[in-house]
Amino acid sequence: MKKISEILAQGTSLSVELWPPRSPEAQERLEEVLKELYPLHPTFTSITYGAGGSTRERTHDLVVRIAREGLITPMAHLVCAAHSRSELTDILVRYRDEGINNVLALMGDPPLNAVGPLKPGELVHAIELAELAKEVGDFCVAVAAHPEGHPLSASMESDRDYLARKLEVSDFAITQFFFNSDDYFRLVDDLVERGVDKPILPGIMPITKVRTVYKMAELSGAQVPPDLAERVEKVADNPDDVRKIGVEVAIDLARRLLAGGVPGLHFYTMNESVATIEIVNALSYAH
Repeated sequence: MKKISEILAQGTSLSVELWPPRSPEAQERLEEVLKELYPLHPTFTSITYGAGGSTRERTHDLVVRIAREGLITPMAHLVCAAHSRSELTDILVRYRDEGINNVLALMGDPPLNAVGPLKPGELVHAIELAELAKEVGDFCVAVAAHPEGHPLSASMESDRDYLARKLEVSDFAITQFFFNSDDYFRLVDDLVERGVDKPILPGIMPITKVRTVYKMAELSGAQVPPDLAERVEKVADNPDDVRKIGVEVAIDLARRLLAGGVPGLHFYTMNESVATIEIVNALSYAH
């Protein structure tokens, strides 16, 4: 399987995030979403991994299935939280032996029902997982970046220093979603000042549900601009109007990013396709 780092070197990328279904109904919907996204010819798709490994097998099965179909290059999310080093090694070996060579290394969240300290020997930081993946196999490793700083970082300076260290052992980064293009370009400039010039893919999540975007923003540390919040709250009872605003804002953001020479765009789809398709069609850019 081709490494995503090699794909990114070929031109502007278009990628999407999906998550493994948790029910037969969700499986049916995912099948429809995949069919609807295929015509966009995504460069790759990242497949999420539930808190504490709650979707461990479903993530693995979906990644392997997409790889075998050969229509999109898959990248498997993997998290440190609630896993021992040996468990993570086993997961990576399994992917390696299945021919999967693209992973996204994340710190992750502990399971919702976690009680007490996590088991000894567990990796704590994403950089340790990235290093482990490189030890286990010839993986292309991506890491997460936060344009507005990780919510747990002591300062923006320490956030950027840590991201630079992660990218020393990784191949590229994908940002958390954001709404201000200046935040992204400031992140890139900060990394260049630290001697890092690896690809940083901006993540875009169009607002389609008011409650969802606020919850995601809270978890990621992203800020919803007050004027945007006011706009969507005025039409919160009308899903079509919410999506229309979300798509409009995302198109404007994407155009600013593309004009600034980003290596590609990564869409957080929430396992829906309509908004992503509308945005990409409006942009009409080659990838």
